[in-house]
Amino acid sequence: MDLTFVFPCLNESRTIALCINAVRASLEADPSLKYEIVVADNGSTDDSRQIATSLGARVVPVPQRGYGAALRGGIEAAEGKYVMFADADGTYFYENALELYKTTSAAGADMGIASRMKGKIEPGAMPFLHRILGTPVLTTLINVLFKGKLSDCNSGFRCLKKTAYLTWDIRASGMEFASELLIKALKNKASTVEIVSGLRPAPVDRVPHLRTWRDGMRHLLFILSERPRLFELKGLTLIILASLLQAVAAITGPINLAGLNIFNIHSQVLLMLAALLGTQIYMLSAAMFLQKTEKPRSITRKLIEMDEGSLFFLLASLLTAIGGVIAWLFTVWALSGFGGLNEAGPLVIWLHFLAVPAVIAFGLLGVHILRKGRLG
Repeated sequence: MDLTFVFPCLNESRTIALCINAVRASLEADPSLKYEIVVADNGSTDDSRQIATSLGARVVPVPQRGYGAALRGGIEAAEGKYVMFADADGTYFYENALELYKTTSAAGADMGIASRMKGKIEPGAMPFLHRILGTPVLTTLINVLFKGKLSDCNSGFRCLKKTAYLTWDIRASGMEFASELLIKALKNKASTVEIVSGLRPAPVDRVPHLRTWRDGMRHLLFILSERPRLFELKGLTLIILASLLQAVAAITGPINLAGLNIFNIHSQVLLMLAALLGTQIYMLSAAMFLQKTEKPRSITRKLIEMDEGSLFFLLASLLTAIGGVIAWLFTVWALSGFGGLNEAGPLVIWLHFLAVPAVIAFGLLGVHILRKGRLG
């Protein structure tokens, strides 16, 4: 079998026949092509399965719910050397199926994408936010972070070399399947090609499976989850820069620079906030490294692999130091007759250089708990 065309399907009785017939008409323009059409049914309660079967498609039941789960089930069941898929909602230019297959196979590419953004998007086919903001932003983010040259990361009309796909370890069950497929392909140095395609409006009364903000956020979270080093670098940079400036503020006190009054209490509080934000970003990366094959920097690796005894004494020391600061503040307060205090400046400095390592230490505690659970 040269090609398997997979339709993910959940109650698509209105459009499934149109889609199957359009794909068949395209592919049969090449009489030598051996192909099959598979409908990966995700629990339809309408006549979708019966319609698909009557049109000669092979129906593969996929019990796990979700767009990605349906496609993974259909691709796994495919018998073709190449697997092509598109939504079964009647919105894609299915007449481009043969061109997409021939372009992908002639190039020996691992993935071919039918780009909607390069082609004709008919009025009402794509919401304004998706066209101007969502897809361009996510596409740019993938290109920048993973060195891609894509024009449409959200196209659901693609062609894959099955042997390459099986090495990518695709796991997403939801709409983020589209992003995972591209990112894993790029990280595995897969070759990709694009053809010009387009998008049509869905039937007016069709209930869309896509939920803009939820699914957009899922795509964004998955994209970022594949680059823990980005969070590691940004977090470390923020911690170091804010802490250095805080140290300068502690040494010099408020100063006038080119007419600007800096390093007073307000600057110090903002620097502490920046350092704590950097700490959270950095510890997020440490937790992400537990789930990813990407290697952390030396300092992060040492923290993740810190001996449990050392972690205990680090936590104990920091808690003792924090207790000491509290005792100092209480003593000063008592000596003033429990009246007003004017120790905000020194207190912020102390809090900065205790809170940052304390947050790192307790973050490490969480990382070690997660690591212990993962290793059993």
